[in-house]
Amino acid sequence: KTNGNGYSAEEIITVYLYRFRLKEVIMPKMKSNSGAAKRFKKTPSGELKRAQSHRRHILTKKSTKRKRHLRDDLLISKADKALVKKMLPY
Repeated sequence: KTNGNGYSAEEIITVYLYRFRLKEVIMPKMKSNSGAAKRFKKTPSGELKRAQSHRRHILTKKSTKRKRHLRDDLLISKADKALVKKMLPY
């Protein structure tokens, strides 16, 4: 029994499963961790930079100088470098 395109349901299922399995084996996708992608950026030299904390709220009690110094991005520490690079493969 065939549907409108001339193939039986069994043939369609067989082809679909074959392609699905083939895709799983041949083309695994590398994915960046989306949370890490939002928090870290690569510099032109390949190092990773991050924003500083304590600049989101309750800013009225912090001095202008303190807030100004918190604007700058910093490079991530040596201890965290391997972990972050693993989360951001590209």
